Amino acid sequence: MAVPKSALKNWEKIREFALGLPGATEEFPWGESVAKVNKKVFVFLGMDDGSYPLGVTLKLKDEEAHAHALTSPGAEPAGYGLGRSGWVRIPLEERGAPAAELLCDWVEESYRVIAPKKLVTELDAR
Repeated sequence: MAVPKSALKNWEKIREFALGLPGATEEFPWGESVAKVNKKVFVFLGMDDGSYPLGVTLKLKDEEAHAHALTSPGAEPAGYGLGRSGWVRIPLEERGAPAAELLCDWVEESYRVIAPKKLVTELDAR
């Protein structure tokens, strides 16, 4: 099934934003795109080839952001026990999926939880 253009556009914006953060790198463990900082994943981007519904998985420690993310259509705590640590999977193809801007805010939140303080300071200086 083809990925809706709007979902793909959002995914591309989120990926570009994530990789633009200080020290961010992209890797492909399990064939899936992830953004890492300091060798630690801060956002799972999944695959954009249509083999799996497009979505992002991020770590939200802020209770308000976490609760808000879970109200997104189809959102759920991440699998493999990651949900217990604040990881949330947010599908991008659902009707009413969050806007790219909000998702980028959440990516930044996830980054701030995982990045070393030095890089967060660099981000704040921008």
